Amino acid sequence: MTQTPNRSLWSDTLPDGEIARVRGSSPAAGVSDSFDVAIVGGGLTGLWTAWYLLQRDPALRVVVLERETVGFGASGRNGGWCSALLPMGPDKIAARHGEAAARRMTQAMHGTVDEVGRFVEQHGAPGIFHRGGTVTAARTAPQQQRLREELDEFRRFGFGESDYRWLDVDETRSILAATGVVGALQTPHCAAVHPLRLTHAVARAVLEAGAEIREHTTVEQIRPGRVGTNHGEVRAEVIVRATEGYTPQLGGEHRSLLPIYSLMVATEPLPESVWAEIGLSDRQTFADGRHMIIYGQRTADDRFAFGGRGAPYHFGSAIKPEFDTDTNIRGLLEASLRQLFPQMGDAAITHHWGGVLAAPRDWTCSVRFDRHTGLAAAGGYVGDGVSTTNLAGRTLATLIAGGDDPDDLTRLAWVGHHSRKWEPEPLRWIGVNAARAAARRADSAEERTGTTSRLWGGLIDRLLGR
Repeated sequence: MTQTPNRSLWSDTLPDGEIARVRGSSPAAGVSDSFDVAIVGGGLTGLWTAWYLLQRDPALRVVVLERETVGFGASGRNGGWCSALLPMGPDKIAARHGEAAARRMTQAMHGTVDEVGRFVEQHGAPGIFHRGGTVTAARTAPQQQRLREELDEFRRFGFGESDYRWLDVDETRSILAATGVVGALQTPHCAAVHPLRLTHAVARAVLEAGAEIREHTTVEQIRPGRVGTNHGEVRAEVIVRATEGYTPQLGGEHRSLLPIYSLMVATEPLPESVWAEIGLSDRQTFADGRHMIIYGQRTADDRFAFGGRGAPYHFGSAIKPEFDTDTNIRGLLEASLRQLFPQMGDAAITHHWGGVLAAPRDWTCSVRFDRHTGLAAAGGYVGDGVSTTNLAGRTLATLIAGGDDPDDLTRLAWVGHHSRKWEPEPLRWIGVNAARAAARRADSAEERTGTTSRLWGGLIDRLLGR
């Protein structure tokens, strides 16, 4: 069934001239056609995969099948951070694969931010990508402790001041004049992007490279060599599943990934006099060290785009258009933004929207390809997908096409990883929503006492198994 999302800021500011105009149409029902590679999902994972496959072999016949429209899902609705973040930190990677592998994975993500920037220079337009780094503020002593521990983790893997550094109070306020800051962790490895414009830029490049994109094509079944759709069967030697948060809606994938809603608000454009008080002069993305994740950016047209987790997980991994907004979460986001930046005064909130991201059971994203079956997949980014999708697409293209691998992409730690399945209901619903409540209680306790909430903080990790 076709879903209609609430209008996001990104939808309302997508220039008509930048929309990827899909050429051609799907075949009539019952007609079968064939390709070398069929990609299920018209978001960034699928589009990057198509792009890099065609860079390696322009003669490949590639089709991208999308149930809705290009960038309908998380790729077009997210917070617009093209960052080096991964849902699993270096320590977790090292515990499974060793320190060298953890360092390579982190370096690969640093390089991925550069790679996306190069692509936008060649195929994008002004205002899509601006690299100003990111600042994660500490506003309580426990937040400061956690962020310093994160910095220490990067230091243990050999990353110095040019990659990650601590800002004192004055340095932090000169960049981000949020209330109550006591310091911050800063990294240059992040850019603020307009995610829907980026997604359409990749789609346009894919079309120009010779691929087909078929919108409004619902995939009903995936099996080796065949994709069943509402417009007939598509045959392909290789089939890539790139469905991220919508994966649980596919047959046999109900417990593979957890769809988590992340919601956002945006303000009207703020005058330069207000921004002079707030900071973010280089359009740095920003967050703070609380348990209940928040994230924001100063957009190219001088708005706040601000979001956070905290929306409920819906029983049975349900995904519905009415879940894309939530009056209670909108109120919490607006209150949090105004608490952080009272300088914005009575600026109006003009947009509220959201969508699903995907969480694996072990909070570890992955790239996989089985040459014997021809089935491939990537995802599980837990909200860190704007850049990670690019690395996934390059890696999948290398795995599928074979040949040279000068960057050793196929040896990265996430290649071939399989996460265990999520628990059946009602255990899944109870555990995830209990973790959500624990995060709020932990933040409240830490703000009240100024000490780390070991009870609630520990409960979050035990419930989610991170």
